[in-house]
Amino acid sequence: MSELANAPTGGLRAIDRFLKLMNDRGASDLHLSVGRPPIFRLSGRLDPIRYRVLDDTDFRRLIEPITPPHLWARYQETGDMDFAYEVPGLARFRVNLFRQQRGMGAVFRIIPTKIMTLDQLGLPGSVRRLSRLEGGLVLVTGPTGSGKSTTLAAIIHEMNMVRPMHFVTIEDPIEFVHENQRALVSQREVGPHTRGFRGALKAAVREDPDCILVGEMRDLETIEMALNAAETGLLVFGTLHTNSAAKTIDRIINVFPTERQDGIRGILASVVKGILAQQLLRRKKGGRVAAVEVMFGVPSLSSLIREGKTHQIPGLISANKRRGMIPMDDSLKDLVERDLVEPEAALEKALDKDEFRKWLKDRGVDVAEGAE
Repeated sequence: MSELANAPTGGLRAIDRFLKLMNDRGASDLHLSVGRPPIFRLSGRLDPIRYRVLDDTDFRRLIEPITPPHLWARYQETGDMDFAYEVPGLARFRVNLFRQQRGMGAVFRIIPTKIMTLDQLGLPGSVRRLSRLEGGLVLVTGPTGSGKSTTLAAIIHEMNMVRPMHFVTIEDPIEFVHENQRALVSQREVGPHTRGFRGALKAAVREDPDCILVGEMRDLETIEMALNAAETGLLVFGTLHTNSAAKTIDRIINVFPTERQDGIRGILASVVKGILAQQLLRRKKGGRVAAVEVMFGVPSLSSLIREGKTHQIPGLISANKRRGMIPMDDSLKDLVERDLVEPEAALEKALDKDEFRKWLKDRGVDVAEGAE
């Protein structure tokens, strides 16, 4: 019997029934793919729904009514599309449409209506320092689905509650909606409000901002404009798909041609004020928990960046724990010691796997060589 057989239908679009079930079961994502039944992602793992295999007609019935007509036309033309969809009283969802070998596909990612605070997310207290900065570049990094947007929303929310400033956000699509509190928040979405990150970022500098949030620093031009904005004294937040502070610095530098990299190192050295890298792990008792690496801008960091010695950044973070910096592997060890995650899961995410395996062995946990 279908899990949706007895779902209410009054006033709901067809897709809303799936999204309500998704919310009720605590899933983070809903996958719709022609040729397969619908699938939830629960606590990081795929979990099929008891429902029939979807065909093209099913997919169109579910997706076309909620997609703005101009975006549906563009999806038909290009095969890719992103937008946000809201079920009033339930939640907002980030929607990605794509084509795959069997036909059309879609993924819905739930965006909680209520923005969680830094404390509710269980983030270290030192992370709050990022919300007190006056200028420079702050990056929140991690793999896809690691909670970067949720953490960044919590930081912005913290600032919104206590600081009278003007935020300009550039997102694709808008995920968390920030109501004006002490701050004025101008949220712009690529598509409805602006053609792209580059143009919106260029315009944002002229919109009297105190802080600019760039949803994703995905190409050379966007990264360069974000660096330039930070150089002028603005506070700039952005995200990247990297899993450590050192790799984040390298990623930015390597986007640029070789002949420009020395100059970019100099700019980065002067503007980087903080990097928070995070990874999500399955909790033993269900759900997921974040491991985080926290780094703040200090003079010795600037020297390492200028001199191209980013491989020494992990040592710098370890040497500055008293200043609130946190190495990723220390965060993972803390999760193991608190019995929140399996040791093998922590080892898989560790940056220095040999050292982490030795640490586990010293505590009586013998992990096989190929476990990670």
